[in-house]
Amino acid sequence: MLCVMLRYFHTSFAVTAIGLGLAWVIGGWAGLWVTFNLALLETSLSFDNAVVNASILKHWDEKWRRRFLLWGMLVAVFGMRLLFPLVIVGVIAQASPLPGPISLYEWAVNGHWPASDVLTMAVMRPDHYAATLTSAHIEVTAFGGAFLMMVFWAFFLNREKREHWIKPLEAGLAHIGRLNMAAAILSLAVLLALASELPEHEAYRFLSAGLWGVVVYAVVESLGALLGDDGAAAKTGWSGFIYLELLDASFSFDGVLGAFALTKNIFLIVIGLGVGAMFVRSFTILLVEKGTLSTLRYLEHGAFWAIGSLAAVMLLAPLLDVPEALTGGIAAVLIIAAALHSWWLNRREADRK
Repeated sequence: MLCVMLRYFHTSFAVTAIGLGLAWVIGGWAGLWVTFNLALLETSLSFDNAVVNASILKHWDEKWRRRFLLWGMLVAVFGMRLLFPLVIVGVIAQASPLPGPISLYEWAVNGHWPASDVLTMAVMRPDHYAATLTSAHIEVTAFGGAFLMMVFWAFFLNREKREHWIKPLEAGLAHIGRLNMAAAILSLAVLLALASELPEHEAYRFLSAGLWGVVVYAVVESLGALLGDDGAAAKTGWSGFIYLELLDASFSFDGVLGAFALTKNIFLIVIGLGVGAMFVRSFTILLVEKGTLSTLRYLEHGAFWAIGSLAAVMLLAPLLDVPEALTGGIAAVLIIAAALHSWWLNRREADRK
């Protein structure tokens, strides 16, 4: 049984070996230790992401699952963990995220590297880069929190939803889902209420980013209908691929920012978080192919409650300082409770037969 499960992680272990080798070359034993901890943190805090991904991937054919594992991994590691932070800092610092042709030409001709791009800043002035990225914390958490909140509402405000884990609460949310545009109304109400508690200059930043989170979610949902995908629940094809990448991005925002508490080396951060992201994808494929979501009926519910808790923490971040470990702990408790409840019901039903 163990050998069968481990075959899903062959690629993840290979990536881990390569990543830790690179980390040792970059930072020696200290770099190796930091990278290992980043990978462990990313993996342990993202199991809810794997469960939610599996709930979408179970509708996909083998071709799209392979695309998600390969191309999606490249987007997750190089797009979200490397390029996206560079773009954010580039917008704030009004600088190019990557070296341009002129910089490369000047280096080739004169042997001088003009430190005008964000990547150079990250390498040569990591403290300044980290401080600049952290200064965008309000926008990052507001956007990610709003997007995850819409994901949460989409699951629980489904008027067709008949199976409930926390029955009174989930049944009530499904009833509210009969209201047209209920998810958008509730999300906007939450954003406005929280923005009213912030200073005026922070409230504008928070509200603008949060609104973009809602808009991007709506665009992805509409894209599914435009491309002819089989409904919002299935999210197949390109719209599903984009949806999963945005979902992964929302989950990874706090991890990227929190990684600077361990190291300012951008390459160690990318390697550590990338290794963790690879294991999350392996968990996802395991859950899909083993039919775990069907066997443990409330596991998916627990994962979406975990998403709701993460969305709440991200949106409350400008007002409250909630430790990331506590956030991951809440998500773990919700998922474990849902899995144990499902297992207990399965045992009870089997005993009755």
